[in-house]
Amino acid sequence: MNGHIHKRVAAVTLGCKLNYSETSSILDDLCQHGWELRSIEEGADLIIVHTCAVTKQAEKKSRQKIRGIIKKNPASRIAVIGCYSQLNPENLASIEGVDAIFGSNDKFDIQLYDDISAGTIVSPLVKVSPASTIEEVYPGYSLPAVKSSDRTRAFLKIQDGCDYGCAYCTIPKARGRSRSLSIARIVERAHTMASSGYREIVLTGVNIGDYRHEGMTLCDLLQKLEHVNVSRIRISSIEPDFIDEKLIALVARSERIAPHFHIPLQSGSDTILKAMRRRYDTAMYRSRVMHAVERIADCAIGTDVIVGYPGETVDDFSQMYRFLENLPLAYLHVFSCSMQPGTPLARQVENHELNPVESGEIARRYAALIELGRQKEYQFKERYTGKECMVLFEGSRPVKKGIAQCSGYTPNYLRVLVETDPAVEQTLSGNELPVLIESLGDDLNLKGRVLS
Repeated sequence: MNGHIHKRVAAVTLGCKLNYSETSSILDDLCQHGWELRSIEEGADLIIVHTCAVTKQAEKKSRQKIRGIIKKNPASRIAVIGCYSQLNPENLASIEGVDAIFGSNDKFDIQLYDDISAGTIVSPLVKVSPASTIEEVYPGYSLPAVKSSDRTRAFLKIQDGCDYGCAYCTIPKARGRSRSLSIARIVERAHTMASSGYREIVLTGVNIGDYRHEGMTLCDLLQKLEHVNVSRIRISSIEPDFIDEKLIALVARSERIAPHFHIPLQSGSDTILKAMRRRYDTAMYRSRVMHAVERIADCAIGTDVIVGYPGETVDDFSQMYRFLENLPLAYLHVFSCSMQPGTPLARQVENHELNPVESGEIARRYAALIELGRQKEYQFKERYTGKECMVLFEGSRPVKKGIAQCSGYTPNYLRVLVETDPAVEQTLSGNELPVLIESLGDDLNLKGRVLS
């Protein structure tokens, strides 16, 4: 692209932290090629929508977001990327106003965005390579300079794809087999992020516990990243079978790796875990969680659970509820089961091997776990009232005249709100400061004051 051509790009990201990491990298690369980064509100020649397809609800949300953006930005070109683009490009191509659909591999081809913007292609341009052909973590990725208005937390993709083949999951079809970026490239990228002013790096991937490159594992990578000049290295979602003694010991003695794990459970019934084709049972899950909280000071553990999996009986759900009730969890993310076409689960239901749970019963179970999650979150957070915690401040908003509310996170991922004078507000963002936690509200918000 010619450097003197002035083009503006904006992006909206839906779904997981991995999507956010990839959006950031694509935008960085576009800026290296002469584009100017804008917010949607400022107006852009090209708007990229990074979609999610983990559930039917996620797909619906993606479609709604795309239509809303098209309606409000009739003059902008619209490129839709992400897992939804990979799995169902025909569905997206039917939305009037979509100019391009790029799959999991193709979205990194910067030339394609230039082609759309130039207006020389017939819309919609659909480029979706089969997931089975994807071999790189970042195809053609050249480690561009980091550009962002938010200098606090950066997402760093270390791995992509998954070999696990859980019965309900579309990820292998959307992102291909498990593959990892080299430690040298990851460490180089992390140093670039640190020198750009980021204070926290979140490691992302589809199955980051499965990180492996030339005989090196996630623990080897973490030991290298401990030398990067940031306040925190945070591990995103990680499968239970990778929470082993070596990783727990590493986090326990580290001053940089955050004492926080998000460990998907999905079900607390061994029968349902087996049907899901998960690689652990409840005894193993409980053992790993208990070992982590016993060894790592202030360790916060969150989890994902699915309710209403076909074949889930009342007894299966009761087992899950009791299992969760007795685990030292900081929070729950609860999902209703979504049957995605082409998955082993969808075929089992179609062949009447598994019977769907009635929708009213799913709603009842969902509500019960949401309430249990609220109780767990309250109990965990309440332990910190009256205590001093280090908070890395990320942003602020005005709440009333002369008062701004700043928010940030503790190392173990507790969000803390602080009210302050707008003049002080600018000095907080991007800094890690001691905060006295004064209260926990019914809205589950921790509030405190900065200690001088």
